[in-house]
Amino acid sequence: MIVDVLRHGSSADLAEAAAARVVTTLVEVLSQRDEAHLCLTGGGIGTAVLAAVRQCADAVDWSRVHLWWGDERFLPAGDPERNETGALAALIDHIRIPADHVHPMPTPEQAHADVDEAAALYAEELARHALPHSDPPVPVMDILLLGIGPDGHVASLFPEQPAVHDQRTTAGVHGSPKPPPLRVTLTFPTIRASEQVWVLASGEEKARAVALALMPEAGEFQVPAAGARGRRRTLFLLDEAAASHLPVDLGRPSA
Repeated sequence: MIVDVLRHGSSADLAEAAAARVVTTLVEVLSQRDEAHLCLTGGGIGTAVLAAVRQCADAVDWSRVHLWWGDERFLPAGDPERNETGALAALIDHIRIPADHVHPMPTPEQAHADVDEAAALYAEELARHALPHSDPPVPVMDILLLGIGPDGHVASLFPEQPAVHDQRTTAGVHGSPKPPPLRVTLTFPTIRASEQVWVLASGEEKARAVALALMPEAGEFQVPAAGARGRRRTLFLLDEAAASHLPVDLGRPSA
């Protein structure tokens, strides 16, 4: 499968370009269908992209957009470490989107303090919005945004951890090597059901992981980002620091 690599001069350039791409893609999807599905990511660059989307948000009819998350820390609602908390402050609290179109992953309070129950509840929520007979039973994400860790993880799929082998649509993560230890994540089957998967990377500390993920021989169980691929398109959106371990002729400058 072909993966497109787009290089940006700085992290700020990356956030602005990715945001513009999100908005134009959503507008295009909504010109063809009644609704669109966007899956969000956290982290510094993921939140920066959402803040940049806010600046041009009026171009999108958010009443027809559903928002999902690729993973979440299993922490109480409002905890500053939750991806949902950052997304609310950066974008969601500032757009007109129906409350039932925002699909955060369950909190410990909602899942009786059981991370596996939280994963099961999110799988049920995904299935409720899937088209009939979808396999896997999830809505097709028009864009699924992912960050990448220095170890090559995406969402909360960490190298050699049980979740990378899970064939359900979601998984509870126990003993995450990156705190906090309990998380909920989408799995490879759900990620790969997406129309487009965009991997965002900023900073030199991500450069080695990016290079490994783009190697044709990379294994997804050792480098989970190597398994993050969309059905129609996969983009690695990088700043120059994150692209610094790639061959100079790999990728192209962002338009």
